[in-house]
Amino acid sequence: MRASVVTAFDRPLEMFDLPVPEPGPGEILVRIEASGLCHTDIHAARGDWPVKPNPPFVPGHEGVGIVERIGAGVTEHAVGDRVALPWLGWACGTCAYCVTGWETLCESQRNTGYAIDGAHAEYAVASARYAVAVPAGVEPAEAAPLTCAGVTTYKAVKVAGVRPGDRVAVFGIGGLGHLAQQYAQLFGGETVAVDVTAEKLALAASLGATHTVDAADVDPVEAITGLGGADVAIVLAADPRVVEQAHRCLRRGGRLVLVSLPKDNEVTLPVFETVLKGITVIGSIVGTRADLAEVFRLHAAGRTHVAYEVRKLDEINEAIEDVLAGRVAARLVLQP
Repeated sequence: MRASVVTAFDRPLEMFDLPVPEPGPGEILVRIEASGLCHTDIHAARGDWPVKPNPPFVPGHEGVGIVERIGAGVTEHAVGDRVALPWLGWACGTCAYCVTGWETLCESQRNTGYAIDGAHAEYAVASARYAVAVPAGVEPAEAAPLTCAGVTTYKAVKVAGVRPGDRVAVFGIGGLGHLAQQYAQLFGGETVAVDVTAEKLALAASLGATHTVDAADVDPVEAITGLGGADVAIVLAADPRVVEQAHRCLRRGGRLVLVSLPKDNEVTLPVFETVLKGITVIGSIVGTRADLAEVFRLHAAGRTHVAYEVRKLDEINEAIEDVLAGRVAARLVLQP
């Protein structure tokens, strides 16, 4: 099979011909139809985060494809099923987090495209328990971004406790942001889309954003406080300054939801204002299998729209450069 491989953090990904892997007990072999390119893949390939993967490895945690073989004991899926391979590739299933609906906090978890070879390849092996069925009628290229960008922002909106009438500011419209905005609107929120790219703000407006703020031209804090402030600010841009802006735009009792991961792992927030204004700071990490199933059902019902471009898997390095340069309006999807 053809696969993109991270051989070293300071080198571009390389395309290799590798043996098709065999599924072990409890595993499935999936023929990949589409695999979304997430910013996390780029961080993984460059070793940006404190906990680093171990090269060589295959990145990609937005994989969608067809089950071709099943290992011993698999009952969750059958040959011919279409499934998604999300970030949570495996969890223990028995710890306090797993048994209380917080499997994404499992301390023993293994992540697809990080600790487990991922979906930027023609085939991938996955735990049958943690692969999620894709409903009929949802195209693979649309299902792929929902597998991470969708479920991550859906979870962020859920943990923010968005209520009808809340003003929700989404900082960073793109692969994640255009979906976060739609979920906030489904929960009844009035959305404010914040970005520095006119094309992305136009996408937000077309998807129903009540307000758009071009942070390249105006101070987003002044713009949002001028509207009366935000009840919720969801941060999807990996710039500490954006986190600080999002905090300052909140009304009393507001909720700051952190999703992006700045490379240097630091941000400065004022304690005095946080305490006196009763602001809650929430860290939100992807979503569970149940969350992803809900995301797929919403999309199958026509409630969400996925903006994406398709590239060939062999073009992964060029695709990464386009993402880093801001030349992609929403999500890139790689196809073998």
